[in-house]
Amino acid sequence: QVQLVESGGGLVQSGGSLRLSCAASGFAFRTYGMRWYRQAPEKERELVAAISNSGSATNYGDSVKGRFTISRDNVRNTVYLQMNSLKPEDTAVYYCNINSGRFQNYWGKGTQVTVSS
Repeated sequence: QVQLVESGGGLVQSGGSLRLSCAASGFAFRTYGMRWYRQAPEKERELVAAISNSGSATNYGDSVKGRFTISRDNVRNTVYLQMNSLKPEDTAVYYCNINSGRFQNYWGKGTQVTVSS
């Protein structure tokens, strides 16, 4: 059974940092790229960052470039999102997702990030 469990969110002041984790199970983690999305209230879900299966390639949404870093550990089956220089507009629920048509509908419960001004 595919499971994605996000953690690490919380309340932080503007300019602060958080590190999100997504623990994955139930599929061959090391063979799939992974993505982080976020969804703010009354807004559509937004792609934040993506990483290849090996971790050698990454890309980011324009709004987070230079501030967020995606990484992964294929031994621990975990993908991370290091978020620095946080802004109030980063406030959202953050989700990880598998970069695959086969698994695209699997979502975890997400982790809430709230950035105060």
